[in-house]
Amino acid sequence: MSDDTDAVDDGDTGPGEGADSGPTESADSGPTEGATDPVDERDAHGWPFELRGVTETVVTTLGPNGRWNVAALGVHAGDPATARTYGRTRTWRNFRERGGGYVQVTRDPVDFVEAALAVREESDPVLESADAWVRVAVTERDETDEDGTPVVTWTLDPREAGVERERVPTTNRGHAAVIEGTVAASRLGVPAFDTATLRERLAYFESVVERCGGPRERRAWERLTDLVEAEW
Repeated sequence: MSDDTDAVDDGDTGPGEGADSGPTESADSGPTEGATDPVDERDAHGWPFELRGVTETVVTTLGPNGRWNVAALGVHAGDPATARTYGRTRTWRNFRERGGGYVQVTRDPVDFVEAALAVREESDPVLESADAWVRVAVTERDETDEDGTPVVTWTLDPREAGVERERVPTTNRGHAAVIEGTVAASRLGVPAFDTATLRERLAYFESVVERCGGPRERRAWERLTDLVEAEW
């Protein structure tokens, strides 16, 4: 998630989980098949999709068990683009140990909910639902402390990119409500946010999903309620 919700970008319980005896290859060991986006189809900074403000993406990073951890990641537009990790998450650990990962955009609301709120691992770095992906090398820019939580800012350097499919964009309020609901759900239990206000927001977003969402948005909301131990 963007900014203050990256703290739970991968539902992490901290480094040290998983088998430490996994392979030690770097994040460069990604897919070698499939179409790689030509340089002239990318923007001036090497991204095959537009970055503006904070773009909500999914990132996969290689863990010590040789599997790819799936997490939500807010990418901040700029030269270079940056992202933040909050706390000692799996993404933070894998960025430090592997030096990169795969940033991708997906319109699948179920995949986004699971990336933001669940612990999910895959055998391949690029999700089947990804419309486009970028293999990035990361460099730690700085680390600060926010109420006892370490916040690390990383620069993202695109190294390889691919476009899996092109779509005509549409606007669906149910889909937007799932994304905003995921933000609210990830803040439950965080002292800086009022729980009653968050529950009111979740109830409203749920009503929008019910009125405006399609089958996939409704399935995503069911998954969200399965993952969040709260009522609204």
